[in-house]
Amino acid sequence: MNPVRKKRLFIVLAILAGVGIAVALALSALQQNINLFYTPSQIAAGEAPQGARIRAGGLVEQGSVQRDADSLAVSFRVTDGAETVTVRYQGILPDLFREGQGIVALGRVDGDGALQADEVLAKHDENYMPPEVSQALEKSGMLKHYEGGKPGGAQ
Repeated sequence: MNPVRKKRLFIVLAILAGVGIAVALALSALQQNINLFYTPSQIAAGEAPQGARIRAGGLVEQGSVQRDADSLAVSFRVTDGAETVTVRYQGILPDLFREGQGIVALGRVDGDGALQADEVLAKHDENYMPPEVSQALEKSGMLKHYEGGKPGGAQ
């Protein structure tokens, strides 16, 4: 084989190996940052992977918010109309967080089936609800009871 041809082949193989490594690293980074959305029904059924970071959403159940007086720990239940899941959060909740409102929590499901949230997102106005939450509520029939941003259509 010609030395010039050998050198070209080596360069092409090195470029292909470099591109392959770059693609593998990019896919690995993207896979670690994907947060799949699960409804309370899916979490209760065990479909959500334990230990993996997920997004869960629904309506904050009336009368379920419990705050620890000594710390920023808060616990509440989220429902999609069919099932409820306990969410535990350590931190300051968003200003728009309240019972009966749609939220999305990011965190990990523990062995008890509760979501250990590291972030809680609340809707930003009276008419907005995250698309995943509205689809889950529509599927369970709860969306009819949630009009105008308040449960039961209350204004």
